[in-house]
Amino acid sequence: MTNRVGILLALVLCLSAASSPALTSSAQTTPGGDPNAAAVEAGASGAPDSPRASLTTFLDLCREGRYDEAADYLDLPPRLAGDGPRTARRLKAVLDHHIWFDLDLISGAPRGDTGDGLPPGTEKIGAIPGATGNPEPVTLVRRESGDEALWVFSSSTVARVEDWFGLLGNSWLLDNLPDPLLKPGPRNLLWWQWLALPILAFVSWGIGRVLAAFTRVALARLARRTRADWDDAIIARVNGPVTLAWTIIVLGIALPWLDLYAPAEAFLQRVNRGGLFLVFFWAALRTVDIGGRILSTSRWSASRPETIALIPLGTRVAKVLVAAIAVIAVVSELGYPVASLLAGLGLGGLAFALAAQKTVENMFGAFSIGVDQPIREGDFVRVDDFVGTVEQIGLRSTRFRTLDRTVISIPNGRLADMRLETFAERDRIRLSATLGVIYSTTSAQMKEIIAGFERVMREHPKIWPDTIVARFAELADFSLNIEIMCWFLTTDFNEFRDCRQDVLLGFMEVVENAGSEFAFPTRTIHAFHEGWKGPGGPAVSGGRD
Repeated sequence: MTNRVGILLALVLCLSAASSPALTSSAQTTPGGDPNAAAVEAGASGAPDSPRASLTTFLDLCREGRYDEAADYLDLPPRLAGDGPRTARRLKAVLDHHIWFDLDLISGAPRGDTGDGLPPGTEKIGAIPGATGNPEPVTLVRRESGDEALWVFSSSTVARVEDWFGLLGNSWLLDNLPDPLLKPGPRNLLWWQWLALPILAFVSWGIGRVLAAFTRVALARLARRTRADWDDAIIARVNGPVTLAWTIIVLGIALPWLDLYAPAEAFLQRVNRGGLFLVFFWAALRTVDIGGRILSTSRWSASRPETIALIPLGTRVAKVLVAAIAVIAVVSELGYPVASLLAGLGLGGLAFALAAQKTVENMFGAFSIGVDQPIREGDFVRVDDFVGTVEQIGLRSTRFRTLDRTVISIPNGRLADMRLETFAERDRIRLSATLGVIYSTTSAQMKEIIAGFERVMREHPKIWPDTIVARFAELADFSLNIEIMCWFLTTDFNEFRDCRQDVLLGFMEVVENAGSEFAFPTRTIHAFHEGWKGPGGPAVSGGRD
């Protein structure tokens, strides 16, 4: 069960990691994973002394861990003059947590946005909620030194960094973790969050198992109050889906502890919702199996033998449909444009149909076999040049287990056109034989033997009395042949073998009591006497061999 849960979670994570839908937030991100790293790409479009260029450089330096150089973009008040690198690091953490920059909205002009109503040389780039919950502005100011100009974070903004940082839920952790673990990894999760996530998932799985056990006990008590058996069967088979469902729920409750950035939180929420879809469809697949099993043993199917072969086939078709719907639902949840995907499939439908015409032919062959039912699973049949038991009627092919215990698979499209002989539909089994006695048998002995053969067959309780054949058939090369034919009232081949043995032993006793013997292939050579003249030939001399 652990492997199944792990495989499903890994599947959802891989699908989500492979997806590339646009985030619902206004954040602009790059493949590097930093939520504000798009500034590096867009900074070149502004003037080198513009607010956009300064913000770009600051975010770039912080992402590379060069906080001492990033401190040059802070207008540090006197009390923070010696804490420039630490302040730059904390400001970066606050900005990443609260603001997702759209650099197209940040001015790329050297003088900034002169029409925003702010004093000249001041640029507002966002707002962060303060201790009272009211938004507090984040501003840049223009500083000139000779012929050079630089936009830096204003002293009022820098002075609020300590308070903003203290309001973060994981501020202590951010202060004590090594710098490499604070760098962003894939999908906007910091590396320490990537390391903490598997541990959190494992703990959630352990709690989920405990909650799933309580859930099964509660559901089992409710099921015992009903007379139906299907609910007990479902409860016995949904252990895995229930455990995974509780694991996802507990993990969703615990995720806020990681204090995720908005894009990372959106990513994990998609993973959780995709996991819940998998839980639902996993349980649906289990339910389809149980439904098919219950239906095949129900009184309804017992009264309609023709439906027995259709139930396994219908179960497989239903599972394929459930799996297809599951894939569409999960892919849609992960952000892929399902409508465009289906439209693309429609455009490629003709090519697919041409390439898969044999597969489609075999699927229709499976339905043809299921509806007409020339054979059923478990039947002993003869197909062309072999006999065997039908093991499985699949959507593509049917498998037969031969008497040599080998497996033969025949595509359903071809099988539907073949001559199929099933022994399962027999109401009785025929014994047909030709028994020869020696030529020295007299006519009286022959009559006694024939009467004895017929008596043996009529006295056997398992032989169908309406048609019994015991007749002198022919004068063969080395025997007098007697034709034997009768039908045993059984469909069990092992029982037929026992009955056949009893009858053949009776035949032997009849022949022995009549004073005759069974014939076997012989050849007699007659020698010629000396002086015998053959027809039209010379005299032959010789002796007896």
